[in-house]
Amino acid sequence: MFGKIILAVVVCVIESSALAETPLRLNVIEHRLPNGLTLLMLEHHRAPIVSCSVFYRVGSVNEEPGCTGISHLLEHMMFKGTRTIGTKDHAREEPLLRKIEELHERLSESGRGSEDAGSAKGLKDELAHAERQADSLTTKNEFWKILTREGAEGLNAHTGRDWTQYLCSLPANRLELWMWLESDRMSGAVFREFYRERAVILEERRLTIDDSPDGAFSEQLFATAFIAHPYRWPIIGWASDIEHITPDLLRSFYRRYYAPNNAIVAIAGDIRPEQVVALANRYFGPIPPQPPPPPIVTREPEQRGKREAYLKFDASPRIALAYHKPAVGADDDIALNVLENILSSGRTSRLYKSLVQQKQVAVAATASCPPSKYPYLFIFYSIPRRPHTTDDVERALRAEIERLSREPAGEWEMQKARNQIEADFVRECESAQNLASLIGSYESIDRWEYLNRYIPKIRAVTAADVTRVVNTYLREERCTKVVIRDTR
Repeated sequence: MFGKIILAVVVCVIESSALAETPLRLNVIEHRLPNGLTLLMLEHHRAPIVSCSVFYRVGSVNEEPGCTGISHLLEHMMFKGTRTIGTKDHAREEPLLRKIEELHERLSESGRGSEDAGSAKGLKDELAHAERQADSLTTKNEFWKILTREGAEGLNAHTGRDWTQYLCSLPANRLELWMWLESDRMSGAVFREFYRERAVILEERRLTIDDSPDGAFSEQLFATAFIAHPYRWPIIGWASDIEHITPDLLRSFYRRYYAPNNAIVAIAGDIRPEQVVALANRYFGPIPPQPPPPPIVTREPEQRGKREAYLKFDASPRIALAYHKPAVGADDDIALNVLENILSSGRTSRLYKSLVQQKQVAVAATASCPPSKYPYLFIFYSIPRRPHTTDDVERALRAEIERLSREPAGEWEMQKARNQIEADFVRECESAQNLASLIGSYESIDRWEYLNRYIPKIRAVTAADVTRVVNTYLREERCTKVVIRDTR
């Protein structure tokens, strides 16, 4: 449920004497700054390291037609620096950046026929000169260089459907440096090299979606399963939208969503909470809040019939069956987590034993039930084993669903699923980096306290609950099927 994670925790994080008797609990200290920023802290004194994450409650779900992919583009641009980082002289650089934007806009108009070819060439020459001048004032990758020079590891960022995360781990005595750098780009990011980075993302989209069977498959699945809710947008965005995002659009999006009242700072490791609060007040406290972002008001209407989509691709055939499911806070989502484990966890799971080992119709068969802020999808995915087809695999998948709808899972199977989920959860909470990511991501989609309720709720799931959610959610009229057909 929580994705792949690196492992290692300590006793001061967990109130648990015997895992089989007392569920793991995370002792998170929460503090809210006057400007609305949420600060989450976990002490972990095993090593002099701190793992830090900034989460912004913004992802592809917050986008609109015409600017899909803007969250992901903004994530890239946040590494280009600020008025103090990434520049040798911002006072000289700033008018050049404005001139580059103006020239790009004029070239765009020229492409629409408002200027002749000679004028367009002159504009291109002028643009190239302005870019060379701006480049001479730029210190590339300075944000990365500062942190890595000071011992930071795991420096990265992720854009999802519900949130955007910036993370790294670094020596505990460099926490103040991290606070300064992150608060600086929260309040004063400069989007230098915008047009080059936009082109980079268009190429990334070509490689990971347009020319990738898995990427195209996933994009088609969500675009078919959701007809109204913005979960249907690809996180990287539609190519035509990316091409038309402008610096002004990006700045407006940044001001709206990258505000302290829309941010979560999650820190785990060798910390003293009172010192962390003091640093947060010093560096993030002066940043003014912004008006709350607009809520997501669109709700996905009930699906009233099976949907199907077929892709032709020079790739191995594959099939997905997706069913609408509730968001992370619902009790039924917990029961669906247990169902996911029964179906798909390891070589003793039902899908592996049935489709891969016994019937040998598939080389892979999985089920997934990821957490989400809004109602999402329970997804089956499988690749047929030659000479079997996706039709053979679909029949086998539906036979397993039908079996669970009629015959409750046995107590041994239920207890195995509960034990595996609990063991996986404990392992995922074994490093400061994972803890900071977990508490921040769940605060983004629900509340971090969900993590302390999770195992008691898992323990309470019965076989009857699993049968009930199968019959409630895995119904034919709620199903979206997507198939790749091999064109070779």
